[in-house]
Amino acid sequence: MAQLIQQVATGLSTGSLYAIFALALVLIYRSTRVVNFSQGQMAMFTTFVAWSLWNWGLNFWFAFFLTLLIAGIIGALVEMVLMRPVEDAPSLNAIILSLGLLTLFGGLGLRIWGGEPKIFPRPEVFEGAALTLGPATISRPNIGVFCTSVLIMVAIYLLFNYTKVGLAMRGAAQNRVASQLVGVRVGRMLALGWALSAMVGAVAGMLLAPTIYLSPSMMMGVLLFGFAAAVLGGLDSPLGAIVGGLVLGVMQNLAGTYIGSDIDIAVAFLAIILVLIVRPTGLFGKRAIGSD
Repeated sequence: MAQLIQQVATGLSTGSLYAIFALALVLIYRSTRVVNFSQGQMAMFTTFVAWSLWNWGLNFWFAFFLTLLIAGIIGALVEMVLMRPVEDAPSLNAIILSLGLLTLFGGLGLRIWGGEPKIFPRPEVFEGAALTLGPATISRPNIGVFCTSVLIMVAIYLLFNYTKVGLAMRGAAQNRVASQLVGVRVGRMLALGWALSAMVGAVAGMLLAPTIYLSPSMMMGVLLFGFAAAVLGGLDSPLGAIVGGLVLGVMQNLAGTYIGSDIDIAVAFLAIILVLIVRPTGLFGKRAIGSD
């Protein structure tokens, strides 16, 4: 029983990172109905920006928040310059464009910073002795990642449900013409959706980098699990992204412990397939009215 509790606690910590990344994907999909395959490489690129700012002598937290600002600007520019011209084209156009952005940001990261792994700083608040809760021992970085994911989820929930900006973003994604008729600046809302998603992705990158080292390929694994978590929870549900990430992390950890580390990923994804067979929209996704 003690081992089970420990593995669940570790899985929740791992799943928190998947959840943050899944939330970034859901933000773009919920506000623009676009699945952004370049999300991982955009997060990698902005994490390298944070590393550069830190190397130039900036305080960690100043570099952190400045990176969020830069990430938001990059996300907004991507939407306005690249995605907006194809918003009325077939959805395949946006998919191909996002795949092209994946290659572009990956190539830029490799060109500017090289392929050698780099050490990324960890904030002092994440340092210290591990926390013991009964039979489970949880490291400070894992606690920090989990708490950060919860804070982001709460902030996004409040934004979408209790602010005019959040409601305008949801309306712009669901019916652009009707939103324009009631005075919503649809273009600004779409750009804001991409900006917020890029900022959340940057947080995921900066939380991951101290653990696995910073490199141009560091987000590829998280990209896979983030997509899986978003689909499991429901692509239009921020809460589903968090729950999906946590569930995926726990399933992966338990499968690796009790079945085998060589097939833990396969077992986790098999469980997702079974869930989606029963509920194609995901755990928290909603079927559109009038859909088959």
